[in-house]
Amino acid sequence: MASNPTEEKAKQSALSYLRAWGESPVPPTILATLITSLHARPPQLLPLSFPPVLLASTFLNLYSYTTDSAGITAAWSGLYLLLARRRKPEHMMQKFGTRGIVRGATMGVCGINVLAGGGVYMTGEKADEGVSVR
Repeated sequence: MASNPTEEKAKQSALSYLRAWGESPVPPTILATLITSLHARPPQLLPLSFPPVLLASTFLNLYSYTTDSAGITAAWSGLYLLLARRRKPEHMMQKFGTRGIVRGATMGVCGINVLAGGGVYMTGEKADEGVSVR
């Protein structure tokens, strides 16, 4: 039994916020937009292969496959996060310029997607079968 009821409310709201983030179709769309803005000019083929998959995940989410969509979003966000961490800015202005801020926001959204989408996928139920994923 918890000693402080406000402490339990805070934990429940944080978990419910993460679950809502993982079940929403908006985060993969935002991530696809940020990735496209970073890698469209000059065109880089490997990073530009991520937005179509993320938009397909949004499409699945809109057709009530939220658990599968969360898993796809978490997996591809994690893969992009691994690839994006390899690049190191050479100068301090590259970190805090417009491109550096967008890159930081993209990596932040990727990290949240991995946590939220992974949590929804691990604890969710498949829509067509009604059974737990585990």
